[in-house]
Amino acid sequence: MVETIASPLTSRFNYQRLDLKRCVPAFLSSHKILFTLLWIAAFASVFLWQRNAVRGGFAAFWLGPVRPIPKLRPVAFNLTDFGGVGDGVTLNTEAFERAVSAISKLARRGGGQLNVPPGKWLTAPFNLTSHMTLFLAEDAVILGIQDEKYWPLMPPLPSYGYGREHPGPRYGSLIHGQNLRDIVITGHNGTIDGQGQTWWKKYRQKLLNHTRGPLVQIMWSSDIVFMNITLRNSPFWTLHPYDCKNVTIRNVTILAPIFEAPNTDGIDPDSCEDMVIEDCYISVGDDAIAIKSGWDQYGIAYGRPSTNILIRNLVVRSMVSAGISIGSEMSGGVSSVTVENLLVWSSRRAVRIKTAPGRGAYVRNITYRNLTFDDVRVGIVIKTDYNEHPDEGYDPKAVPTLQDISFSGIHGQGVRVPVRMHGSEEIPVRNVTFQDMSVGLTYKKKHIFQCAFVQGRVIGTIFPAPCENLDRYDEQGKLVKLSVSQNISDIDYDF
Repeated sequence: MVETIASPLTSRFNYQRLDLKRCVPAFLSSHKILFTLLWIAAFASVFLWQRNAVRGGFAAFWLGPVRPIPKLRPVAFNLTDFGGVGDGVTLNTEAFERAVSAISKLARRGGGQLNVPPGKWLTAPFNLTSHMTLFLAEDAVILGIQDEKYWPLMPPLPSYGYGREHPGPRYGSLIHGQNLRDIVITGHNGTIDGQGQTWWKKYRQKLLNHTRGPLVQIMWSSDIVFMNITLRNSPFWTLHPYDCKNVTIRNVTILAPIFEAPNTDGIDPDSCEDMVIEDCYISVGDDAIAIKSGWDQYGIAYGRPSTNILIRNLVVRSMVSAGISIGSEMSGGVSSVTVENLLVWSSRRAVRIKTAPGRGAYVRNITYRNLTFDDVRVGIVIKTDYNEHPDEGYDPKAVPTLQDISFSGIHGQGVRVPVRMHGSEEIPVRNVTFQDMSVGLTYKKKHIFQCAFVQGRVIGTIFPAPCENLDRYDEQGKLVKLSVSQNISDIDYDF
């Protein structure tokens, strides 16, 4: 008879199991543990209340719009199922249209997914449908056809009243959608390429009679996700959500040549509400991001603001314009915008607010924090004389208000002019705050923190020394020195 001898590990396990059986009743009967469990449940309920209270205006708890995770579609198709050929030569417009039509019939079942396999899929513009996922495989490239005769003409945007570059109609976008819900464009970092080189050349040569079209434009829609894709070489603005709600843009790369690719903005939130842009890399020939809400009298009449927008964890570059801009078309208003954890490198400007008489409306409740500037000509810009107008019908007395703008955690190196805030007598800049700022400079001129018609405060010590327009407070918020005059003008555009 062979005797089984328990190992020390087995004996210890059996002992612990018996000990656990003895401890469980005592654990459940412990008043202290029960109190702890009740406390955790109460804390969780308070957390959920705070999160839901955001919609009611409890901005102190705001961490960005709360949105559902995209659902998996019950049906998936491949573009090749509809005759697609990914050779870079065959025109696949009808294949995309047939696929979208098939998905449109699946709305009650939760929609469908269109898989674009590896290859180069040449196409003219096509429309999306609701409850659709467009999935681009690794090495899949959707190519926009370069001949403008394939691009449909559309009416001007109602909040612009004008094609932006020409009066009358404008070209549509390569990928377009209107009045949709539940749209996802994602993949394994596949690419949508507008092949904008021909468009840029014709624009410079003044050979186009209509405004160029965006690469992707979604209008009057909600519940939209762009994730894990690359967008490049747009004819005009790259990604343009217009009057949309509940938009997520995450882990998106946007590329265009930094020179000679005119107006290739990266992302243009336009009259949008509840939006998150995060974890993106953008290097383009204009603003990396430009928040807009309509142009002069047309935007005022349309009256849709851009609000509740969170931009975070981005690396951006713009040698022609700015990393993050607000305006200049902001006639519906822009409010409650947070920009945080941003690196702007090798750029003309880092962050900018631009407006003009005639725009009307407001820019307010704007928060910038944790910004890094690396080799930037001008770091922070506020400009109030950006005088581009759609026509002569604007009201020069419709002046915007700029107020409640804060900058904290601003650092960097190789900056020529760290701050240039150019308010005016008719458009003063009100309630600006600077705190925790230290920027390494490449220019030794005395007045490098420039202000005109600016009112606000500096909390603690910052570098470089602020302009005389701002009140000084210590780190504890105690007033140290009041500004002598908020109308002092010290703007020097020569450097």
